[in-house]
Amino acid sequence: MTGQLPPQSSQDHPLVSVIMNCYNSDQYLKEAVDCVFAQTYSNWEIIFWDNASTDNSAKIAKSYTDERMRYFQGELTVPLGVARNLAIEKSSGKFVAFLDCDDLWMPEKLALQVDLFKNEKVGLVYSDVVNFINGKTLSRLFEHASPIHGNVFSELLQHYILPMSSVVIRKEIISEIGGLFDNRFH
Repeated sequence: MTGQLPPQSSQDHPLVSVIMNCYNSDQYLKEAVDCVFAQTYSNWEIIFWDNASTDNSAKIAKSYTDERMRYFQGELTVPLGVARNLAIEKSSGKFVAFLDCDDLWMPEKLALQVDLFKNEKVGLVYSDVVNFINGKTLSRLFEHASPIHGNVFSELLQHYILPMSSVVIRKEIISEIGGLFDNRFH
């Protein structure tokens, strides 16, 4: 049902809120949503924020009857950062993940990343990404470079390399810093 809260999470399998912001993204939308449903980790909710789309995006999103799919529609189109913050406000999970409507996840993505949060010092996990067109692999993000790890804040200020659809972050960190996306920027 639209807007309904999912079941409470357990200690071993905390709830992950998957933020999907959509603006006229009907072309690949079903595939993107389906890849969340195909996850081996099942304690997730999709916070689907429709940024006042005028195509078939709403129809596609509303076709899912699973209570983990929570649909919200903005009255006006707003910048992506604003829309992401609005969606995060609706989320209930201990962790927040992002999936753009033209991206796909491998089935084990959430299971592998959530497992890394067993270390309480871990605040954010990201992964490699594969760029492809029409099923043909073009490149991998870390094909020729190693991912950074540890306390990466200063390095990320110099070289931001985090594809949003690869990120999972502790929600408490978003709250501590007063929001993830600066609404002054598009």
